[in-house]
Amino acid sequence: MTAKIAYSDVEVGTELPAQTFSVTRATLVQYAGASGDFNPIHWNEKFAKEVGLPDVIAHGMFTMAEAIRVVTDWAGDPGSVVQYGVRFTKPVVVPNDDHGATIEVSGKVAAKLDDNTVRVDLTATSAGQKVLGMSRAVVRLA
Repeated sequence: MTAKIAYSDVEVGTELPAQTFSVTRATLVQYAGASGDFNPIHWNEKFAKEVGLPDVIAHGMFTMAEAIRVVTDWAGDPGSVVQYGVRFTKPVVVPNDDHGATIEVSGKVAAKLDDNTVRVDLTATSAGQKVLGMSRAVVRLA
């Protein structure tokens, strides 16, 4: 696959389509099975509270993966991501109800770089709090 967005069509400040991702306890169990990360803070409410968390929290890598989907969906090719990094600032708390939590992600082209690449800065929030800081991706465009 190749990125569908042309480098020449993108300017600094170009906003990527924002997305909202739902996270339930079932989602966390599925992710734990796929990733092999069965830390009880991600599925056991009693344990999570005993270690000082407000409730069960989403895996950091799950949150990171959901956020980069804004970039890969926009670019049209997951392989176009050259570099990606975040700082985990707040956990995504996932209550045990029918709704779970949501992660809202938006992105903006922050810089045009060499070799048809751009830096995209992402903002990820849940329950009104920023959950990822310094969330940046370098993406090679067409």
